Amino acid sequence: MTDWPVHGTITGPIVMIGFGSIGKGTLPLIERHFAYDKSRFTVIDPDDSDRAMLDERGIRFVHQAITRENYRNLLGPLLTEGGGQGFCVNLSVDTSSLDIMEYCSDIGALYIDTVNEPWVGFYFNADLGPEARSNYALREKTLAAKRARPAGTTTAVSCCGANPGMVSWFVKQALVNVATDLKLPFEEPTTREGWAALMQKVGVKGVHIAERDTQRAKRPKPMGVFVNTWSVEGFLSEGMQPAELGWGTHEAWMPENGRTHDSGCGAAIYLLQPGANTRVRSWCPTPGPQYGFLVTHNESISIADYFTVHGAGGEAVYRPTCHYAYHPANDAVLSLHELFGQAGKVQDEHHILGEAEIVDGIDELGVLLYGHGLNAYWYGSQLSIDETRAIAPYQNATGLQVTSAVLAGMVWALENPKAGIVEADEMDFRRCLEVQLPYLGPVNGYYTDWTPLKDRPGFFPEDIDTSDPWQFRNILVR
Repeated sequence: MTDWPVHGTITGPIVMIGFGSIGKGTLPLIERHFAYDKSRFTVIDPDDSDRAMLDERGIRFVHQAITRENYRNLLGPLLTEGGGQGFCVNLSVDTSSLDIMEYCSDIGALYIDTVNEPWVGFYFNADLGPEARSNYALREKTLAAKRARPAGTTTAVSCCGANPGMVSWFVKQALVNVATDLKLPFEEPTTREGWAALMQKVGVKGVHIAERDTQRAKRPKPMGVFVNTWSVEGFLSEGMQPAELGWGTHEAWMPENGRTHDSGCGAAIYLLQPGANTRVRSWCPTPGPQYGFLVTHNESISIADYFTVHGAGGEAVYRPTCHYAYHPANDAVLSLHELFGQAGKVQDEHHILGEAEIVDGIDELGVLLYGHGLNAYWYGSQLSIDETRAIAPYQNATGLQVTSAVLAGMVWALENPKAGIVEADEMDFRRCLEVQLPYLGPVNGYYTDWTPLKDRPGFFPEDIDTSDPWQFRNILVR
């Protein structure tokens, strides 16, 4: 495809915070799909390794870290100079998403990020307990800011990458598909309450963000190096947070180290162990049954919260369980084993696999809706490295699933500039997928008869609940 559609015009400056693997991949999509003034495009990053890409395009580069002390003084002039409405694209680590999005709203600039990121030091602060370091806590602060903002404030899109982000749009499409295949009478909902009622009607007990990355590097992983197909820093940060999951109303058992929250939406629990060292049973089309890591993500909480049905007294009468079940690339799995084998000591060297280093493979990322009348249904993207190379530069398959979601979120923000702070669950999923689908490779749905009790118990007795295959008791690897 060479005739790329222009989805909108950015009338003011563009400021991209961060120019790592996702920033480099997002740049060509912005160039393809928006009309804007290139002389008013600025990239900010403390690492200037890829500055040549910007210099050859005539894009201004600020070689500096965004900090708690300087973000207003640094971003204000860049986002407001020359008139029009500025757009802040935050693709960095160690920068407070909440502080920056609130400042952007104050100055009338649009905003988008891929994760609810805190200031540097938060993830590894030994003085904070597990609950304080959770994504639940970060999200609750953002929701409080959302509630405090009057209606009609400038749009800030929170957590809009592949996941969180795209997978929330997949959940709605998958839910419509299952409801249709069950031959249930329904009209496509237009409100949060309507979507929650439909999921309850379909009988979904839970949602796995079920992913398998099979991209293989040309060279084996060296010892002492953490190798990944996306941000190592990002993966380590979320992986060392406590495992978190949206907690369904059907659950009859909680792990001994599971904890609830005393305040907030109440849609999630956390475990007293790191997510990247917590395994769960799940299913993807290519491998079939597999182990995944229960890494905390914003969508695990937001999806469970969004699809909660409340009773007359405000209590949750229906809610699906929701969590990530992530099998990263094999080199990343080896890197995690190495890390936790050394009691969580992070490797000194980090490496992200570029598209030229990968032999083959796909990133199979989708949602598994389970427990309904047709058992389980996976819906998602099966994007290969080969197709990625053909349609977009500077990224592998994992990266393109993220950057194309950023593109879709930017388009939605331009078309809905006065929506305030929003999560992906609240956006028009059909419009967002319309923008993103050309970059996702095959997007398919698969039914499966697999359950986490299949072929269990084996040679040894297990603590399982045979009355309901879809209890978390049967999914968690213990």
